[in-house]
Amino acid sequence: MPVLNILHLVGSAHNDFYCDLSRLYAQDCLAATADRSRYDFQIAYITPDRNWRFPHSLSPEDIAMTKPIPLFDAIQFLTVQNIDIMLPQMFCIPGMTQYRALFDLLKIPYIGNTPDIMAITAHKARTKAIVEAAGVKVPRGELLRQGDVPTITPPAVIKPVNSDNSLGVTLVKEATDYDAALKKAFEYADEVIVEEFIELGREVRCGIIVKDGELIGLPLEEYLVDPHEKPIRNYADKLKQTDDGNLDYAAKDNIKSWIVDPNDPITQKVQQVAKKCHQALGCRHYSLFDFRIDPKGQPWFLEAGLYCSFSTKSVISSMAKAAGIPLNDLLITAINETLGSNKKALQNS
Repeated sequence: MPVLNILHLVGSAHNDFYCDLSRLYAQDCLAATADRSRYDFQIAYITPDRNWRFPHSLSPEDIAMTKPIPLFDAIQFLTVQNIDIMLPQMFCIPGMTQYRALFDLLKIPYIGNTPDIMAITAHKARTKAIVEAAGVKVPRGELLRQGDVPTITPPAVIKPVNSDNSLGVTLVKEATDYDAALKKAFEYADEVIVEEFIELGREVRCGIIVKDGELIGLPLEEYLVDPHEKPIRNYADKLKQTDDGNLDYAAKDNIKSWIVDPNDPITQKVQQVAKKCHQALGCRHYSLFDFRIDPKGQPWFLEAGLYCSFSTKSVISSMAKAAGIPLNDLLITAINETLGSNKKALQNS
């Protein structure tokens, strides 16, 4: 097989938090998937000022030594690099939408879902509406803007419509707590979802990968929740800041999260629902969905998280490993799906 020239698209055009988050996952991916017999890696690093850099590595030293250039010059550079495939590592809204669309314009194929699908799933209310129309159970909810008054009787969960990592999420137990919770959520978005609290149960995440056009359900990942002490997950359950100021993973300790035994009856039930979500949303290559399991064992869709950095710490990578799929095999499968569909698109055009 010829050596593939893979471009890792890293950083954030939005803020330093997403820039650091992207670099955290991308660094791990670069180290874990390095194989000179298969891949040549290049890095495009975008900062919140929207400048581009093409550093040799993601070390702070290499980034600092690399000259920042504007988009126009970056496009000129990209068009002469003979890039075979791009691997998106950006988690901000512009990174998941506008920057992927740029590569569509440049006719450079990339792993993962298209900008329109990413835009839809970044808006939790739109995502819920689509999967509910496909027959998936979702918590009853309402979309509020500044000044709107919730009509759902607590307990209810308040969440910004487009934030990740549980930023701005609050469980409201009394109606008198609504004002403070809404104020907090509106700090992160112009629209806020108020939705009925689904009693625990369990909370799980299900990944789907596509291989040779077939949807394959991966082992579930379950999260530490408790009806009394921890009824919902928050930001601290997912990310933490180290002593040197960098971001690190919080949920990868087998205490806050773990892989569910594939023989657990809930696995097949959730996988079937996740495949329905994947198809309803028009996903490709892979998908990832969060579910709340009520005390009767009924899965309720919470949200989609359609990204995988192919780092050892990525949720889909962890699920695939539990299924006996090594990280490099997972990456090769995604590459084959991407280049295969691209070739078909070229034949059809």
